[in-house]
Amino acid sequence: MAIEINLLDDTAPRRVPKPEWLKVKLPRGDDYERVKAKVNTLQLNTVCKEAMCPNLAECWGAGTATIMILGDTCTRGCRFCNVKTGNPKGVVDWMEPIRVAEAVRDMGWKYLVLTAVDRDDLPDGGALIFANTVRAIHEKVPGSKVEILSGDYRGDLTAMDIVMDAAPDVFAHNLETVRRLTPRVRDKRAKYDQSLRILEYAKQRAPQRFTKTSLMLGLGETDEELEAAMDDARAVGVDIFTMGQYLQPTKKHLPVETFVTPEKFAELGRLAKSKGFHQVVSSPLSRSSYHAEQAFTV
Repeated sequence: MAIEINLLDDTAPRRVPKPEWLKVKLPRGDDYERVKAKVNTLQLNTVCKEAMCPNLAECWGAGTATIMILGDTCTRGCRFCNVKTGNPKGVVDWMEPIRVAEAVRDMGWKYLVLTAVDRDDLPDGGALIFANTVRAIHEKVPGSKVEILSGDYRGDLTAMDIVMDAAPDVFAHNLETVRRLTPRVRDKRAKYDQSLRILEYAKQRAPQRFTKTSLMLGLGETDEELEAAMDDARAVGVDIFTMGQYLQPTKKHLPVETFVTPEKFAELGRLAKSKGFHQVVSSPLSRSSYHAEQAFTV
């Protein structure tokens, strides 16, 4: 019998009951333990653990992970995110790119999603570390692909140039939610139109590479607002569009307004696909890096 856990915080206030489809398997197995050991040995952070991702068991069990660089402390305080917030005070581990590349080589990964906390304490927002890590992976593991899930660098296009010059195979930056809800859901420094400009610039700099964004559902958005977000993303050239259910990590975070059914996710996925996206991933447990490597096989 499969052991299951529910990643919704039982102490958090809820307006609707928890549905059965939001249950996942308890992390276990040799491949899971191997990834866990390598991540710990090389002193790496993963968004899988920091953000309490519901797909941790599946992804780690398959021998893949999303590595989070630039520490575990974010300078922003989005009301949906479980990553620790604070001031890293400009501290940067310049050897981290080498350790990440060694992990990719040692684990035999051919596709890595690389993300980071927001680092507004750094002049370039962490762009150089991102670039150095992408280059180190490509050098140590020829033929590997690197997707970066990036912040917005406060809209600084010079920082974007640093990142794009390293030639990531996919540039991802998440809108997170629809325009109307952005001020309530995201940190005040994260603006809807600023995110669109970053995605547009990434596509302009490298038209041959994929760009990607993701939305959380269940925060009170309407179907019309979701379709508008799809249209906004396509208008700036986004290739890959993902949607997943928002899960309240603790009682201090935004409550879930609605648990969207798998059938509704499928319907919205079909709508998004009709907009012309290269790849659409839409299901309750989808996250921005879920099945990321499949963009190169569809």
